[in-house]
Amino acid sequence: MLPPEPALTRDLAEWLPRQRWFGGKDGPIDALSIGTATELRTGDPGLHHLILDVTQNGTTDHYQLLLGVRRDLPDRLLHVEIGGMPGGPDGPEAHLYDAAHDPDLTRILLDELAAEASVGPLRFRTAGGAGIRTDLTSLPITAEQSNTSLLFGDAYICKLFRRLSTGVNLDLEVNLALTRGGCAHVPAVLGWIELEPGRGARAGGNGEPVTLALLSDYLHTGADGWSLAIASVRDWFAHTPTAGDDEWAELDASAAGGDFAAEAERLGAATAEVHRALADAFGVTTLPAAEVHTMAARMNAELTGTCRAVPGLAPHAKALTAAFLDLAAQARPLPVQRVHGDYHLGQVLRTESGWTLLDFEGEPARTQHERRAPAHPLRDVAGMLRSFEYAARFLIAKSGTVPPEPGGRLETRAHAWAARNRAAFCRGYAAAGGADPAAHSVLLRAFEFEKAIYEVRYEAQNRPAWLPVPLTSLAHLAT
Repeated sequence: MLPPEPALTRDLAEWLPRQRWFGGKDGPIDALSIGTATELRTGDPGLHHLILDVTQNGTTDHYQLLLGVRRDLPDRLLHVEIGGMPGGPDGPEAHLYDAAHDPDLTRILLDELAAEASVGPLRFRTAGGAGIRTDLTSLPITAEQSNTSLLFGDAYICKLFRRLSTGVNLDLEVNLALTRGGCAHVPAVLGWIELEPGRGARAGGNGEPVTLALLSDYLHTGADGWSLAIASVRDWFAHTPTAGDDEWAELDASAAGGDFAAEAERLGAATAEVHRALADAFGVTTLPAAEVHTMAARMNAELTGTCRAVPGLAPHAKALTAAFLDLAAQARPLPVQRVHGDYHLGQVLRTESGWTLLDFEGEPARTQHERRAPAHPLRDVAGMLRSFEYAARFLIAKSGTVPPEPGGRLETRAHAWAARNRAAFCRGYAAAGGADPAAHSVLLRAFEFEKAIYEVRYEAQNRPAWLPVPLTSLAHLAT
């Protein structure tokens, strides 16, 4: 049983803005209502699945919440309390809280998936008849921001999509297609939860079921690419050249014990294999030359606007404009396909069997239509090359000693590390059948500069202390 909706929505309106995954922190909540409410467990504790319709600045977004109800809330759940149901003089009749943090209740998700159940508007699906274990205890991953992921033992990871997107979520759509195609570089999809068609209109649906959660294999032996790259950079920065070495020792990033280049090359190969699997699953189309020309003009317009907002980019504007003009001048039809869309070192895991790619949702700031739109695979390559530039300079930025111009010892080493690993990644990508970056230098350069402009704008708005990272890398690349 839930409290009256006015009391519940009042508590939720106060609680939501404090959550890391809430996307509307930049403005007040104008209205909040409950789109659907489905009881998944009666008794104490009880579990209700809610979809919240949240209106801000004339736009309504839709959020998913597992709402727990307990008469007595244990200390371990106090940090996720939302409110209470009215009671007597001794306190509330029951406590309301975010049940994604309650392993006593999240196990119900596995029960329903194993049974392929339907509960109200909720549908619990499995992939290819996968058997789901129901004896596992969940633990939320605290690092998540836009979603909430639950680890079930060392077997499964369940991603709960907090802010719901239209129709089938891209992460499910892509991973399920790659799983069915036998791609070895993605975690196997085991099941998912969805809102039945028709109810999806409450979550911006278009007649398709709305994806609520995705259950996949958990790669418990995996280490994320970002952490491995940073460890390599740290080792390289700490490396002391042998007595008698000349100035070139500062440029030989292979001399440090934690060289990452072999892994970068293997990652390039895995990326090409996933791109090939995506082409097989979703097909390849052609972008006309006129649209390539339009794309180059849009890139240049973004440069102009960013230079006005961030004057520090202006010294590089001539070189960046030249790259976009080169793309426009050489515009020709391009093969395009589904790609990752938000590709960087934080989106890959190195496991015992090789590299695995994660999170095919695309860039969060883009619309669902934009994220689903086909692109040239080198756009992903450009994203990873930019990630190498960031990894090379992360420790410098963290220490607050990023030089305004190239020339310092650490920046010299950062550039050497990035250059070595960029080349290794591109070598692996081409050798595995991907479009050879060296043979498409104009296109790749334009994609990379487009991404760098986005980085400059983002850092200026959100992390000004990090602005020298993309600007310093541009000082090397825009020459």
